[in-house]
Amino acid sequence: MAGGRRGPNRTSYCRNPLCETGAPGGASHSTTSSVTSVRSRTRSGSGTGLSSPPLATQTVVPLQHCKIPELPIERSILFELQLFFCHLIALFVHYINIYKTVWWYPPSHPPSHTSLNFHLIDFNVLAVTTIVLARRLIIAIVKEVKEASHTGKVSLPRSIFLVTMRFAVLTGAGWSLCQSIIHLFRSYSVLNLLFLCYPFGMYIPFLQLNCDFRKSGFFSPVASIGPRDTGDVSLRGKDYLSVLKETWKQHTRQLYSMETMPTHACCLSPDLIRNEVEYLKVDFNWRMKEVLLSSMLSAYYVAFVPVWFVKSTQYYDKQWSCELFLLVSISTSVILMQHLLPARYCDLLHKAAAHLGCWQKVDPSLCSNVLQHQWTDECLWPQGVLVKHSKNVYKAVGHSNVAVPSDVSHFRFHFFFSKPLRILNILLLLEGAVIFYQLYSLVVSEKWHQTISLALILFSNYYAFFKLLRDRLVLGKAYSYSATRETDLKLN
Repeated sequence: MAGGRRGPNRTSYCRNPLCETGAPGGASHSTTSSVTSVRSRTRSGSGTGLSSPPLATQTVVPLQHCKIPELPIERSILFELQLFFCHLIALFVHYINIYKTVWWYPPSHPPSHTSLNFHLIDFNVLAVTTIVLARRLIIAIVKEVKEASHTGKVSLPRSIFLVTMRFAVLTGAGWSLCQSIIHLFRSYSVLNLLFLCYPFGMYIPFLQLNCDFRKSGFFSPVASIGPRDTGDVSLRGKDYLSVLKETWKQHTRQLYSMETMPTHACCLSPDLIRNEVEYLKVDFNWRMKEVLLSSMLSAYYVAFVPVWFVKSTQYYDKQWSCELFLLVSISTSVILMQHLLPARYCDLLHKAAAHLGCWQKVDPSLCSNVLQHQWTDECLWPQGVLVKHSKNVYKAVGHSNVAVPSDVSHFRFHFFFSKPLRILNILLLLEGAVIFYQLYSLVVSEKWHQTISLALILFSNYYAFFKLLRDRLVLGKAYSYSATRETDLKLN
């Protein structure tokens, strides 16, 4: 009867999860499903424009992922050497800004035979700053030497050379750092030394910001997809030294994106898909924290530390120092994100987002005449289906949807990674904006030290922009070819 209520023995349209058979439509429909309590609403009245066909009439076709070409990737030690060279250039141009001279004046004016006042530079501060900026390069060299000594059979002379090289790097850096710190203790107050070591005091709290250890486990190994650890972990039982040790392990592991690349588990089990997304979220957040921490730390030691130890009688351009801080932080962030988020990693996030899907909240009054299903976490929902969850109605947006409709983190994950080129486009626009601003500043600049500084910094940004543009063109062609091929297959 039209407008009447359906009987209690109405068959449910929800299907079992498609993870066992691996084929679409492999599960049968029965009255013992978990959503048998759902009844369709068919009231008389005009249509609303929304449609939600029953699940029995739809088939969730397994996703066909696009194969991207293998792009050239720099080795960790070469990347760290390039990054250290960029930081040295920024530090050099900042010292030009602080200690520049008027060397072109005639002898009757304040004489100077050099372009910098070298007698005013504190080389102990310069040594500490250089070692801090080279920390990533030192770790990369030590790790490279360690891996080379453990791979296969190594001859005795080569083994001795590797051990000597590792000892020389660590001893030289440690001895220079200790000697410079001792001289600084004798020359400056405690406040200046606290300002010098301030970023390292904020290292642990910054990395622990917005990190839910009860879900992800305390510094759990998220680099490889595995069973999820749901045990509660309390930080109160951990002393500061153990926390520092575990944090340093996580920090050093994120320096090498290729060795810690997660793998994609392409399955049709909703629980496994959500579990994989949780670990990818933790891994991505760690990489972003590493980018933010390293960029702010480098900009701090390049732009702020040198001016803090300047004598009160020394004049320098404060506005240019602040501008240099922003340029170094943004440029370092883009370079690190390009290294820690390579094309293969972004494609991995895109595949996980495609399996996760997304839900769009709709007004219940607009879909009162449309079939609605009770959402369950054991179901693989096709596109266009309406479900009820937490007293709200949601519409499936993705090709296949296993996300929790009310989970904001799932929505953000799908939003950022549903488009495979979104992160690359953001980095490309950001780097292009930085280069455009530097070119504009170079044109309007009237001071010789700013002209030299902008010209030198531009070279590092040009190289980063070139690699981003190369990856964007290659991946854009690959994804567009895959989309065209899928369209042709559907038409045929």
